[in-house]
Amino acid sequence: MSTVRNSIVYSTLESWVSVVLQVASGVVIARLLNPEELGVFAVAAVFASLASTFRDFGVGEYLIQKTDVSDDAIRAALTVNIVISWLMSLLLLALAPVASEFYRQHGVADVMRVQAISFVLIPFGAVTMAWFRRELNFKPMFVANIWASVVSFAVAVGLALSGYGYMSLAWSSVAGVAVTVGVANYFRGSTLPRLPGVRGVGEVVRFGRFVSSIYIVGELGRGAPDLILGRLLDLSAVGMLGRAVGLVEIFQRLVLRAVMRVCLPYFAQGVREEGSPLGGFLTAMSYLTTVGWVFLLFMALASYSAIRIIYGVQWMDAVELAQILCVAAAIELAYVPAKEAMLSVGRAKESSALQLASQGMRVAGILVAVPFGLVGACWGLLGASLGGAWLSHRVLRRTIGLRWSDVVKASSPGFWVALLSLGPVALMGLVWPADENNYVVFGVVGATVTAAGWGGLLWWVGHPLFKEVSELISNVWQSVGRLGG
Repeated sequence: MSTVRNSIVYSTLESWVSVVLQVASGVVIARLLNPEELGVFAVAAVFASLASTFRDFGVGEYLIQKTDVSDDAIRAALTVNIVISWLMSLLLLALAPVASEFYRQHGVADVMRVQAISFVLIPFGAVTMAWFRRELNFKPMFVANIWASVVSFAVAVGLALSGYGYMSLAWSSVAGVAVTVGVANYFRGSTLPRLPGVRGVGEVVRFGRFVSSIYIVGELGRGAPDLILGRLLDLSAVGMLGRAVGLVEIFQRLVLRAVMRVCLPYFAQGVREEGSPLGGFLTAMSYLTTVGWVFLLFMALASYSAIRIIYGVQWMDAVELAQILCVAAAIELAYVPAKEAMLSVGRAKESSALQLASQGMRVAGILVAVPFGLVGACWGLLGASLGGAWLSHRVLRRTIGLRWSDVVKASSPGFWVALLSLGPVALMGLVWPADENNYVVFGVVGATVTAAGWGGLLWWVGHPLFKEVSELISNVWQSVGRLGG
């Protein structure tokens, strides 16, 4: 557990710094770019994200879950990564004019052409990063991601201030990839093979076809709102939705991304040692709901203050959208590690089917509700979240033996802590709702009261998360001190 905890320390520290830079960048960018400009980048970014997901082709997961990894396996993984990455680069270039014509905006093509450059670079660091994850060695990943975040932030803000508009975001993503690749190769050492090979390619492809389908379907589901709304409504609607999603992503970057990076190797370790990932899955569920439900529901209650402070007055139409999406994210949270749990026991096919069904619900929810406008589309996403949670439980019951009683026991602490911690803020909203005159005070007071209540309740009930968070903060602080020294 100490290795896992140390891994989470580095992953969390990286996520926290990334959040600070993300918020700072969002504050600047939201004031320099308008909703349509952000919508242009968001739509193009969906195509790049889909290509990136296919480019991964499950190579990282293949190396992580494989019991014994030979040099031939690493070389084969590198070969698959190079071939698919470069094909994705060519595909983005080919699709750029088509996408531009479909959305009636030439900027979409411009962004896609720049992002294609990243796919030429990525393979030379991706396999190394996967090896670090397998070994639960998150220090190199921490360094790489911190420097990538810093450089991306500097490039995005610098170019935006220089008048490059949405292209500033495109070039910042390329700069971040270049830095990540450079740092990965700095830490790789001399033991990992550097040249590709063909022996074992078939095994990588057979595993990757299912895993890649899981991630592709998941990414398509996440990108579907932008793609659909960009066509049926307009790119300004996409930009407005992106600001609402940004509040949810603060939690994803602050906590969820750090934890999820560790989940698959942690679950895989549990399978090797105990024969099942169920215990690790329930621990992850308990911790995630105890942290996440408080954060996400607070954001729903304080969305007026959060959007006004972070993004500015031109984005206030995103308030209601953010409230709905925060509730949807809270519903999904308990089953977020489902994919990793199934992959850890080799059930890639079932995981792929689950992702296909869940994301199909998202697409259907948007298409049914989009005639009611942007708010209606968000309600459609919330309905899809309910359906996806129910379906995830059914699949996990068959694959890892998850029972409803397990879910209730694991998530009950998170439910009661959230209910009691958020009571004062909910009362504030009824008696003294946030508006143009008090939004700063409402946000600051609400966040302070909620955080104090959350921490106090964890301490009072003796929740194991209190000890974990205390040790995590202590370890992060010590790590910062060592890095500073």
